[in-house]
Amino acid sequence: MDLEELRQLVALGESERLEFKKTTGELRSAMTTLCALLNGSGGKVLFGVTDSGKIHGQDVTDATLREVAGEIRKIEPPAVLEQTRVPVREGKEVLCLETTTAVDVPYTYDGRPYKRIGPTTSLMPQSEYQQHLLSRSHAIHRWENQSAEGYSANDLDTEEISRTVREAIQSGRLESRSSDPFDALDRLQLRVDGQLLRAAVVLFGRKLMPYYPQCTVRLARFKGTDKSEFLDQRQLHGHAFQILDEAMHFILRNIPISGHFEPGKLERQDVPLYPPLALREALVNAICHRDYTIAGGAIFVAIFDDRLEVTSLGLLPPGITVADLKRDHASRLRNPLIAGVFYRRGLIEQWGRGTQKIVSWCVAAGQPEPEFEEQAGAVVVRFRPSGYHPPLRVSQDLSERQRRILFTLSSRKEWTFPEIYEALDNPPSERTVRMELSELSGLGLVGSRGRGKFARWWLKMPGS
Repeated sequence: MDLEELRQLVALGESERLEFKKTTGELRSAMTTLCALLNGSGGKVLFGVTDSGKIHGQDVTDATLREVAGEIRKIEPPAVLEQTRVPVREGKEVLCLETTTAVDVPYTYDGRPYKRIGPTTSLMPQSEYQQHLLSRSHAIHRWENQSAEGYSANDLDTEEISRTVREAIQSGRLESRSSDPFDALDRLQLRVDGQLLRAAVVLFGRKLMPYYPQCTVRLARFKGTDKSEFLDQRQLHGHAFQILDEAMHFILRNIPISGHFEPGKLERQDVPLYPPLALREALVNAICHRDYTIAGGAIFVAIFDDRLEVTSLGLLPPGITVADLKRDHASRLRNPLIAGVFYRRGLIEQWGRGTQKIVSWCVAAGQPEPEFEEQAGAVVVRFRPSGYHPPLRVSQDLSERQRRILFTLSSRKEWTFPEIYEALDNPPSERTVRMELSELSGLGLVGSRGRGKFARWWLKMPGS
């Protein structure tokens, strides 16, 4: 962080994730806030900034840093805080203490737990503290970090392990060392004392049935808006990366391509109905955060005419609500070993941001924000379309004349047939042009109303 970045940060003002302290003379108060940030969404405390946001800086000596380190040691369980020093004027610096990923919630400072509500730090109620303790106890004895009895490294997909190592090294999230895929299992913390963990089987297992039935994805394209009739369906047992690839292939094969013509452009613009990046992120979240203790569980992908739903079994972690998923929230990982491999591979960019990225990608694509819902012991992400989309995937190539008709229609709202015919260069017979219009209408690219000379034709633009 440099001075300009510091000024931009301070300009945001104190908040749920940012607090100012004039000097380290307020160190104890600052440590209660850092404890609260560890128990929440993380954040920063700046020493050398007044409550009103004036950047004065302070002397940061070796004695200052020793005093800070002594107070940090009073946080239990031990936490890592990043320290940054920003020179602001001669001999004066702003000291920034920032929380990193917190995995051992709840934290205490000097024996007491704290929480953050807006820009205020307060003691955490005992009932809330006890709930966090129960969650932490569960995390120590998670399903994913138990031994995979009866499995050895020979039962894993070594090609997928090698691919993971290569991509993790390329992303800078794994040191380049031995190319031995089995050595990588130790480096990825998927093997302890030579014994595979269940997370390794979920991520790379080749032999999944009958002992790991939950490593399943169920895919369906339904006719209409309910589940009464299938158009396409598939069920796959496979490791996490097979499930991700197969689910994406199935979705892209079964969602409409929103083909439309923009004014002034001759070529049709073909865009999937839902943003592929948002869909992939929803699948990755489902794989990383689902409850694998439910042996009959699976990831479900259901495609309807009016929506697409990704469902994974298991409720949200304690302390996280559906409303939190669309805003900054603490990362509560149900399966940190599995999620950690996705992170190293570059499929997760930042802890706790996946659902917000899904929202951002949908909005950027001109789609409604996705819906998040807890439903019958599961979490559902629901995508809905906005604007025009053909009822079926448009796969056939349009003729040059059809492209010319669509290009003509794009220049204004409505046309009569004589106007269309007259606007075409060297048009064929009227009967041929009417057939072309009828075919384009059948493809969902052109709309019409009325009959004969009173009929009106228009291009179905996105949103129409």
